[in-house]
Amino acid sequence: MSKTRVNGEGNIRLRTDGRWEVRITIGYDFATGKPKRISRYANTQEEAVKILHELSFIRDTMPKNFQAVTLGEWLELCLDVYMKNTLKQSTYSSYESYIRVHFKPALGNILLKDLTPRLLQQYYNYKAEQEGLAPKTIVNLNLFLHKALSYAVNEGYIMSNPAASINLPRGDKPQIEILTRDEQIRLMKGSYLHRYGVFIRLVLFTGIRLGELLGLWWEDVDFSSHTLYIRRTLNRLSKIERTSENDSSTEIVIQSPKSQNSIRRIPLLPEVVADLQSWNAIQNADRLAAAENYEQSGFIVTNPMGKYIEPRTFKDYYNQILQLSGLQHFTFHALRHTFASRAMEQGMDAKTLSMILGHSSVSFTLDTYTHVLDTHKREGMALMEELYT
Repeated sequence: MSKTRVNGEGNIRLRTDGRWEVRITIGYDFATGKPKRISRYANTQEEAVKILHELSFIRDTMPKNFQAVTLGEWLELCLDVYMKNTLKQSTYSSYESYIRVHFKPALGNILLKDLTPRLLQQYYNYKAEQEGLAPKTIVNLNLFLHKALSYAVNEGYIMSNPAASINLPRGDKPQIEILTRDEQIRLMKGSYLHRYGVFIRLVLFTGIRLGELLGLWWEDVDFSSHTLYIRRTLNRLSKIERTSENDSSTEIVIQSPKSQNSIRRIPLLPEVVADLQSWNAIQNADRLAAAENYEQSGFIVTNPMGKYIEPRTFKDYYNQILQLSGLQHFTFHALRHTFASRAMEQGMDAKTLSMILGHSSVSFTLDTYTHVLDTHKREGMALMEELYT
């Protein structure tokens, strides 16, 4: 059964597996030198018709010449053609949301040739003053836009990059959450009351991120040298492509860390190593209890059936541990900040701490934890008192 549209507009057919296939000619196939034919799949005929209409609209509104290109069209094309194959999925998801949430609603219909630095400046001012967008978010928006428009300059769509002449807001540095020493002690005690408390203690004494924690494999732990290797992250991200409207918009993605500096080695305290060995015994007990139903995933953080735990679920466990500890809500990232603050308070030098945290530079570490440095400065000045007297 097939519905064919005239003039090569595309067709819909019912497959033998019960799904509906939408086929349409769009773009160019460089392998064959012919127009590119693509297929999409749907569970119902109604859904297939909707997909065909959407693909037809994209094809029919593709820019035919320089003068007709809008900012929205260019950003989507640029993300798909120039950036898609070189970005991590997490970065791609961020860029896609910048286009969908911020640029297209306000500036999407403006012709690329009509985009000016003044218009962009007014747009960012509005985002900051009326919508209360954080300065860092505005900076990230313009970094993406500048990158996309630089390709437009290269292609001759525009003569210069309007995103290069913007006065971006600095804003106040956001306050970071840190547990006091008393709160940390209470959390440590409460962690022993929960199955996954061992990982709260691990983060408090390594400063690793949630995605890094959930992405750990047993091969990342060297028990002989007491070393933890950070090699990957596990996160739930928006899908780059969906096969149907009913398909989930997100998926679990396991990938390398956010930057080269984030791939690192972290020395472990003997107590942390003992904690991990105890958890290994719990995992072995899970394996025996589940028998053939157990999944040999290789992950360290697993449920009783051996499967990895996704971030949203682990955050629920973390909140349970906070309640068991009698503490108010702290973001999970506060554990990382707490580790860094305690490390500096105990005298760890900034270079070492920066490497353990996987920061881009020592200056970033020092700038982030200036509150600890202020305490050190007061203590240092107190040593000068005897010279005054």
